[in-house]
Amino acid sequence: MTENATPPRPTSRLARLPFFYGWVVIGVAFVTMGIGVNTRTAFSLLYPPILDEFGWERGETAAIFTIGFVVTAAITPFIGVLMDRFGPRMVLPIGGVLSAAGMGLTTLATTPLHFYLTLGALVVGGSVFMSYIGHSMFLPNWFTKKRGLAIGIAFSGVGVGSIILFPWLQHLIDEVGWRAACLAIMGLLIVLVLPLNLVLIRGFPRDIGLTPAGGTPADAASGAGAVDNVVDREWAETDWTLARAAATGRFWWVSLAFLTGLFAWYAVQVHQTKYLVDMGFDPAEAALALGLVGLTGIVGQIGLGHLSDRIGREWVWTISLVGFAACYLLLLALKSNPSPVVMYAMVASQGLLGYGLASLYGPIPAELFQGRKFATILGALSFAATLGAAGGPWVLGEIHDRTGSYDLGFWLALALALVSILAIWMAAPRKVRAVAGRVGK
Repeated sequence: MTENATPPRPTSRLARLPFFYGWVVIGVAFVTMGIGVNTRTAFSLLYPPILDEFGWERGETAAIFTIGFVVTAAITPFIGVLMDRFGPRMVLPIGGVLSAAGMGLTTLATTPLHFYLTLGALVVGGSVFMSYIGHSMFLPNWFTKKRGLAIGIAFSGVGVGSIILFPWLQHLIDEVGWRAACLAIMGLLIVLVLPLNLVLIRGFPRDIGLTPAGGTPADAASGAGAVDNVVDREWAETDWTLARAAATGRFWWVSLAFLTGLFAWYAVQVHQTKYLVDMGFDPAEAALALGLVGLTGIVGQIGLGHLSDRIGREWVWTISLVGFAACYLLLLALKSNPSPVVMYAMVASQGLLGYGLASLYGPIPAELFQGRKFATILGALSFAATLGAAGGPWVLGEIHDRTGSYDLGFWLALALALVSILAIWMAAPRKVRAVAGRVGK
């Protein structure tokens, strides 16, 4: 280059910002997850007062959440297609609009059908756009070597949001009713989630002239990641489409891992608050416990996400599911020893260990099926995940209604957590791409 030559200009003014824009995306995801995911998780707080007001059976009422996840399962594959075509800047706000409308309309509901359509289909179903699934479709594009850590930080917004939102929402429920809590959530979605995503979010670094963290300009252009961690080059260089991915055993092992893992996660999340009240805990204390799960989940998601970059995804998936298995054992122990010590141990096993699962939801599929159609493939994998998330709350509710106890349901969820561990080892992402801590070993 001569002295008078003009250096190449960045393709966007945003590329001149004095910090890496990927962390802006992570920050927006942090806020969106903190509100968007907790919009549906708040069902655990709304569940007891709805039961008390209308007197319906638990299985029938828990089906509100299940129907929402059935809707999620139906639309998730299409979200992947939309994400590949239009990007998160267009797709994520759809979820904000649907969930806000659902929360508003829920305040008018008086029959199970009304709740199935509003709190179920619109709120829980709409939240998938803003959830772990929606964000996992594009956040892996921004990082290569530190995917687990970066995504863990973004997803830890769920924990921060829960410890702030849930005690506040429980206070609103106690003082002015559950309908006021719904309207408060609607306001947060409109005021914060929609503007941030419409203005700041981007799907690929290349959209603003940047490269992925740890990647190269070529990586940015292709949507792929770094190549120095490739173990199986033939697999990694395949131009993955949904049809090609679905023809592999790995696709179905990951599907099974997602289905059983999410069953274990959401079965306890929905029924935990009511179960603790049944065990003699104060409703405010039970709500605090739910918030503390999210708070400790901050440590779990960031810490275990970072650990997965060092020791491998399979090991951290195992640690997380062991956390959920321990959670169910401790819930069973509460029947004979309903003490705060056991309750908080149960909380810690969910948050510190179990929530590490979230930081792996995007990296594992990305390392197996990375490429131009990644969001479409993840959307299909997420169909199985949402079936598990839908089935867990409904199955536990039905078991309780038929037996008068959660015991059998807790043992079932524990067994499925162990199945999920086996399935992820069979998928073996380590045999396609090594994590940063294993490169060169």
